[in-house]
Amino acid sequence: MAFLELDHVSVVFPAVQGLLSSRKSASVVAVDGVSLSVEKGEILGLVGESGCGKSTLSRTVMLLQKPTEGRIFLEGEELTALSASEVRKRRPDFQMVFQDPYASLNPRFTVYATLKEALQCRRRKRTFAQTRDDVAELMEKVGLSPSLMRKYPHEFSGGQRQRVAIARALAPEPRLVIADEPVSALDVSIQSQILNLLIALARDLGLTMIFISHDLSVVHYIADRIAVMRQGRIVEYGEADKVFSSPAHEYTRALLAAVPRL
Repeated sequence: MAFLELDHVSVVFPAVQGLLSSRKSASVVAVDGVSLSVEKGEILGLVGESGCGKSTLSRTVMLLQKPTEGRIFLEGEELTALSASEVRKRRPDFQMVFQDPYASLNPRFTVYATLKEALQCRRRKRTFAQTRDDVAELMEKVGLSPSLMRKYPHEFSGGQRQRVAIARALAPEPRLVIADEPVSALDVSIQSQILNLLIALARDLGLTMIFISHDLSVVHYIADRIAVMRQGRIVEYGEADKVFSSPAHEYTRALLAAVPRL
């Protein structure tokens, strides 16, 4: 069995009755029978336009959203069979890097406080000196000087803030990292730096990652395999180079046609 395996996972949001009307809206199928696998140490690229169900699927994998149907396995263990208390204990196993690092970081926390809090998910009994060394090590891993650990988020550039967010995701030593559009809010010149950092971290630390984006060229750059999502379904799934060079589905071809040509 693969490291992570999704077996016919669906997420349906029920119909909601409006405040000013007796009519109910139709139920929404956000994820529709998705089956895919991720190998240990692999970067899977999940690509599709906004509203296709990518983020709902990622929340389901992270146990933040219960699937309506289907099962999810991590290293052979069925996550969808866990009790609520067991799910809470597993939270540190799944970490996310968000699109907007400024919105995801507490503006009242220094980098030190942010990373200390994340480290305590796994390492509770640490002295001040040990914690400071752990924070310094994390900052160095993401290319930041430890001398900046007493600074606040607003004192950093967008790229530096995303590096802090990546360090925070690494702190609990997760089994799976989900990066949800982590470079789309950054300048083009900074995007490649963050992508190269994620690739290096995945290689050096043996990270398993799901990288979500609407940009097929970005996904092709970082991913080992690509899953193309449309209207809640996976319409194409395969090796990154093959999907990019010889797309089989018309929707993948349309995404590829939208990639700017230099």
